Amino acid sequence: MGSQGGPPPSTTSEKPSVLILGGLGYIGRFLALYIHQNKLASEVRLVDKVLPQLAWLAPEFAEACSPDKCVQADASRDQSLPRVFDRSNGKPWDYVFNCGGETRYSQEDEVYRLRSLEMSVTAAREAARRKVKVWVCVSTGMVYKPDSAPRKESDKLKPWLKMARFKMMAEEELANIEGLNVVVLRLPHVYGPYSSKYVASALSLARVYQHLGKEMKWLWTKDLRINTVHVDDTARALWRAAEWYAEGKPNWDPSWGKAPIFNVVDHGNTSQGTLEQIIHNIFQIPTGFQGQLISSFARLNLDSVVDDINDEILGPWADLLAEAKIERPGPLSPFMEKEMLKDTDLSMDGARFEKVTGFKYEQDRLTREGVEAMIESYKKMNWWP
Repeated sequence: MGSQGGPPPSTTSEKPSVLILGGLGYIGRFLALYIHQNKLASEVRLVDKVLPQLAWLAPEFAEACSPDKCVQADASRDQSLPRVFDRSNGKPWDYVFNCGGETRYSQEDEVYRLRSLEMSVTAAREAARRKVKVWVCVSTGMVYKPDSAPRKESDKLKPWLKMARFKMMAEEELANIEGLNVVVLRLPHVYGPYSSKYVASALSLARVYQHLGKEMKWLWTKDLRINTVHVDDTARALWRAAEWYAEGKPNWDPSWGKAPIFNVVDHGNTSQGTLEQIIHNIFQIPTGFQGQLISSFARLNLDSVVDDINDEILGPWADLLAEAKIERPGPLSPFMEKEMLKDTDLSMDGARFEKVTGFKYEQDRLTREGVEAMIESYKKMNWWP
């Protein structure tokens, strides 16, 4: 069954077998859910360093991410590769999705080298050796030289986060692995139910300012681009990319490069102003932007500015959790990382992916309803104070 409709294959054996590295991570679990709900695969294996019981899985993932589908392994280690790749029928996997890698900000270089670069390259070499049909690599739009004008896949690369630098290095290495059938998807900020990253941090921060009865003021300007894509569309795009590659890469122009690269981003051209307005409307708090003077000071003293913000908000957040009797806090936090507050545009042009593969977005842009659905998901998990 294609993402764009069409009849499902007649028997299970005709459907592809699927291996998801980082299968219990945020994107991996939604990809597993999409495959499960649409009965797209003959066999699914999720590989992750984390056990399902420790992965903050919501109830709807119980079957898609059931323990019998999961293998606990570190795919960066050669000795783990047989556990990762071996199948009982001795055949290679058809589609392998690498959704793994380090997603935390502000880690040491060695953490990103091991968990993002080495894991990707070690597992990809093994996939090439075993003649995997398609290897889908999840990368980031933070590899581009920042610009408010949307970046195309052919634009200059200049990663502006450490994690992006190692993602770029992984992309370059994968393109040179002989026999690897690789397609790369570069993503913006991925948001949706149960998300704990960028948009979620802003929501947690807004909850604190609502509690304190204070204005939430943003650094830089309302025009700073913070492009987004919904996690459901991300899962669909990953599947469509694998399917498209297996179909023989129709409409791909070889002059664009040997390994296909696509930006996957919604049509909203999300900016700080977009998110600021949504937060203002949901939380009914005053919101705005710091003037040029404070933003200029922050640019030169970002460490101390971030420390001041965290000093102000972490105590009240703990108080909110205590008042709500949330004894086992989930992954949400208003904690601000310096890398999250950079004055750099994440602005991407996703036209190539849509034109070449026929993909269509179901969540066209970040909306108030989409953000409210995130908050409802947190309440359901008892994460939201």
